[in-house]
Amino acid sequence: MKKRLLHAKIHRAVITEANLNYSGSISIPVDLMEAAGIAEFEQVQVVNINNGLRFETYVIKGKSGSGNICLNGAAARMGELQDRVIIMAYADLEAEEIGSHSPKIIVLDETNTVINRIGV
Repeated sequence: MKKRLLHAKIHRAVITEANLNYSGSISIPVDLMEAAGIAEFEQVQVVNINNGLRFETYVIKGKSGSGNICLNGAAARMGELQDRVIIMAYADLEAEEIGSHSPKIIVLDETNTVINRIGV
């Protein structure tokens, strides 16, 4: 039996942009994607700390080092600029994989710079 566990988390990212006229997704800088172990087009759950809304979308690459977290398409309605969000990705693991599993978690400051790494 497989179980779904957290495999990657970007904690306390700040929304810096929202683009309603885009086909949909969340843009994350490549350096942050790599630090957290999130792939382009991977499904993620986004939790808005400011308003409590949760939604699912997929990730597209943003410019590395830019610090820009952009909600695109319908997701642009799920948060305001400067809101803090948690971005989480999950993996389906076999029972024997669970004991050795450790998610990658990065914590960001107000400029979307990594200030802490857990399980990385």
